[in-house]
Amino acid sequence: MSTGKGGGGKKKKEVKKETKLGMAYKKDENFGEWFSEVVVNSEMIEYYDISGCYILRPWAMEIYDLMKEFFDAELKKMKVKPYYFPLFVTENVLQKEKDHIEGFAPEVAWVTKSGKSDLDAPIAIRPTSETVMYPYFSKWIRSHRDLPLKCNQWCNVVRWEFSNPTPFIRSREFLWQEGHTAFATKEEADEEVLHVLELYRRIYEEFLAVPVSKGRKSEMEKFAGGLYTTSVEAFIPNTGRGIQGATSHCLGQNFAKMFDITFENEKGSREMVWQNSWAYTTRSVGVMVMTHGDDKGLVLPPRVAPIQVIVIPVPYKDADTTAIKGACESTVYTINQSGIRADLDTRENYSPGWKYSHWEMKGVPLRIEIGPKDLANKQVRMVRRDNGAKVDIPVTNLVEEVKALLDGIQENLFNTAKEKRDACIEVIKTWDEFITSLNNKKLILAPWCDEEEVEKDVKARTKGELGAAKTLCTPFDQPELSEGTLCFASGKPAKKWSYWGRSY
Repeated sequence: MSTGKGGGGKKKKEVKKETKLGMAYKKDENFGEWFSEVVVNSEMIEYYDISGCYILRPWAMEIYDLMKEFFDAELKKMKVKPYYFPLFVTENVLQKEKDHIEGFAPEVAWVTKSGKSDLDAPIAIRPTSETVMYPYFSKWIRSHRDLPLKCNQWCNVVRWEFSNPTPFIRSREFLWQEGHTAFATKEEADEEVLHVLELYRRIYEEFLAVPVSKGRKSEMEKFAGGLYTTSVEAFIPNTGRGIQGATSHCLGQNFAKMFDITFENEKGSREMVWQNSWAYTTRSVGVMVMTHGDDKGLVLPPRVAPIQVIVIPVPYKDADTTAIKGACESTVYTINQSGIRADLDTRENYSPGWKYSHWEMKGVPLRIEIGPKDLANKQVRMVRRDNGAKVDIPVTNLVEEVKALLDGIQENLFNTAKEKRDACIEVIKTWDEFITSLNNKKLILAPWCDEEEVEKDVKARTKGELGAAKTLCTPFDQPELSEGTLCFASGKPAKKWSYWGRSY
């Protein structure tokens, strides 16, 4: 990476001592260290003095906010209402749904003191909000006229994980939206599960440019206490690990039974509601970083980039700096007026070369350079972050060209990521093929008998330093399962194709 040598001419001495930009680690050589370095150097994250907790800086929060803007607009169309429920939940309420609490018990953080005195009873900090909300659903839902009830909250949750904390991917506190809905019929609940899952696919594929598979979780991997879980699953080729992108659960009537959420139907008899819950988190930002980042830093898809275009003046020796600055300002103004997010870097204590590296590190999709030659030719130079391609554009076509380039970058990032992901998919039929593929960091598509004991056995047989393999999801898009196909792990007749692999 440039360390501030470019474009400074003999003014170099006036430039203040520049901090060295650039990455110490390479993505292909030390992925974990590379990821930590990217999120810190790009000013997304600052490490905090409590392990597993991180400060989200504006560069991360603005990306999250751009996704939130899209999702909130979709929630309005679905007539989902905004709520905020308390952070705390009492022990007896949390433990009402046994399977549910068993799934979360190891991760629940408890408040046991107030000042120096012990509390009468410990209070849990929400790991998720089913048990916080549903006693009140029971109160608010009386008749079929009260249905459907649809609520969403944007909040933080705490899960006191002890496995390797990783910024965005696995942290003890994270931000999310959680939607909770109640319906009179299972059909309505089923329909919403898939509608929301499609919105999550759009967030990943259309905004973050990350390819995902939509599918259903196994009984062993589904949400604790729920009826069934659907998810969007991403895959990180560098580590050969799947990563759950977002989940949409049908909870069935289990929680309705525990929390007595019933309604009087049109015939006057009482029925239990059908419920869903669904969420996506700040993890999505980390999946995007892992997918597109390179050895220069972050690479942002234009649709979620806080700044889509950065304009940098390049004043060589004896250049008319006032005219160049004026051209830069008018370029930023014109682009912003068209609805594109552009900014100008006018800092005089840094050389253009240092600025190039700085904004490359932050992943800004498009850089515009304006120097004396550009001024004379009534043009600007555009440089793409995704592939480094440079092109000179006449000022008259500026907005159209910028729009076309940003669209091209968005599309290219998705297509490149999809090609890399697809190249990792391996279809296998036998246990030996499975182990070879697993060791080669592949996303494995295998015929499976769909038995929990077999999945447990696969986990046990693949335990090791890198972690055990498990089902990621059974994709909705099923290849043909020819008659007589056997499960790769048990040799019993296979019922479906499922994705398997190690995961985050």
